[in-house]
Amino acid sequence: MAGNREFVNRRLHSLLGVIPIGVFLLQHLVVNHFITGGPESFNKAAAFMGNLPFRIVLETVVIYLPILFHAIYGLYIAFTANSNVNRFGTYRNWMYILQRITGVITLIFIAWHVWQTRVAAAFGAEVSYEMMHDILSSPFMFVFYLVGILSTIFHFANGLWSFLVSWGITVSPRSQVISTYVTIGVFVVLAIIGIQTLIGFVS
Repeated sequence: MAGNREFVNRRLHSLLGVIPIGVFLLQHLVVNHFITGGPESFNKAAAFMGNLPFRIVLETVVIYLPILFHAIYGLYIAFTANSNVNRFGTYRNWMYILQRITGVITLIFIAWHVWQTRVAAAFGAEVSYEMMHDILSSPFMFVFYLVGILSTIFHFANGLWSFLVSWGITVSPRSQVISTYVTIGVFVVLAIIGIQTLIGFVS
């Protein structure tokens, strides 16, 4: 019974990392990337997202609760899993340990980002170009956001590879090699989008 529960929890953890959390990450990166069109472009996109009907319900059900489960169970996996990277320094073993490390970094980053934006907005602050410009004008915060965003994107891209394997989509060695290159491409493209966004807020 415990083994079945562990199997279901790991499958659910993997699924939530892609749907809806991964989908939300993509949407969030795209909306923020509007800053490359200027402050007004970003403000319009942010205002549109902020004025969606039933926004609080959608954020709670589609974002916060899935992230909460994914984070808690992810921490359990991170601190109970045994890494053999010291004995077998293969590419996949390194990806395995980096997935755990970036998961912890991502959790810290998301918690801080939510505090600075969504919690601040609940107390009357406006999520706008001015808010993000003020935050990222600090060199420390810029580096913090850079590390946090790249960790989040890596965690998603590498987690996507694991999702394809655990759900039986990429079974053969060849398909797993192909998905490795695809997910590396996903990381590179999203990393460029994230870096362009950060630069756009401070330029």
